[in-house]
Amino acid sequence: MTTALPDARLDQLLARHAEIEHALSASPDAEAYVRLSREFADLSPLIERVKALRAAERELAEARLLAEDAAGDREMAALAAEEAAALEETTEALVHEVRLALLPKDAMDERGVILEVRAGTGGDEAALFAGDLFRMYERFASLNGWSVEVMSMSEGAAGGYKEIIAAIHGRGAYAKLKFESGVHRVQRVPDTEGSGRIHTSAATVAVLPEVEEVDIAIDEGDLRIDVFRASGAGGQHVNKTESAVRITHIPTGTVVAVQDERSQHKNKARAMGMLRARIYEAEREKRDSARASERKLQVGSGDRSERIRTYNFPQARVTDHRIGLTLYKLPEIVAGDALGDLVDALVTEYQAALLAEAESAGWN
Repeated sequence: MTTALPDARLDQLLARHAEIEHALSASPDAEAYVRLSREFADLSPLIERVKALRAAERELAEARLLAEDAAGDREMAALAAEEAAALEETTEALVHEVRLALLPKDAMDERGVILEVRAGTGGDEAALFAGDLFRMYERFASLNGWSVEVMSMSEGAAGGYKEIIAAIHGRGAYAKLKFESGVHRVQRVPDTEGSGRIHTSAATVAVLPEVEEVDIAIDEGDLRIDVFRASGAGGQHVNKTESAVRITHIPTGTVVAVQDERSQHKNKARAMGMLRARIYEAEREKRDSARASERKLQVGSGDRSERIRTYNFPQARVTDHRIGLTLYKLPEIVAGDALGDLVDALVTEYQAALLAEAESAGWN
């Protein structure tokens, strides 16, 4: 093996998996069942790989032994050696899979996300670019089988969005999209530019995990809830009904506002979802800041003020500055069809950094 695995830890995880399986068969109460089921589901992919690895290791040892015992039979020895070579490749691949499965998991990776896209510097062109980015993520979500629900939007004067906030519902959305947070820069000739001069504009993207009530406690007494008349489309109903909701979390000063044509109740539910996501993310950033200088995992910094990517239209290239990757397929990326190439590269880079960190620490 090229890299040793922490066998003692793997034995502990195998034992824990069996223990949970037994506990679930004993019909625990509802709360314990949910908790144990989640832990069982989280462990199962790793356990399957560990079992497959150990089975492959046993088969490899048998194939090597057979090759030695058949030394006098050239044909048999050659077959055994061929089988051993194939099993070595299988084992190496499984070792890598187990190493990845052992990496610390983000508890939110399997959740959906709250996606916030805002126009930055660049006026109307920045709003148009924000619209392009949102449609890129909308298409990427569709390709992954996720649904998109717009929660709030403010349109730009020339099109696009000054701001658009949407929930992307789907298992694993956060794991794929969490590295999109930051400043996205565009270089192109705006439609309104008669001289053909290239402009540089920017939009900011924030990706927050969808947070449930059990994930974070918010005291109702810490909230100020205001209702007001929605603005925008909706005709007479909008003008007569106070359906829009603004919620302020007094201790942190966090404010969210959502408006819908008809339902104040629906607006409040959406606003609470946004509020939980923002407070959870703020608390997590505080927890992680103490470790940031030590870990230096650049891809996962999540700093929204960081310029992470440039979309250069004249040269049809997209560059992710965190990993130094340039792809000359800008139309496909902006369309959302090839965004996965960037997403996969970012995830791979992040996993490599985590692996190096885990191995240097002896998997402790």
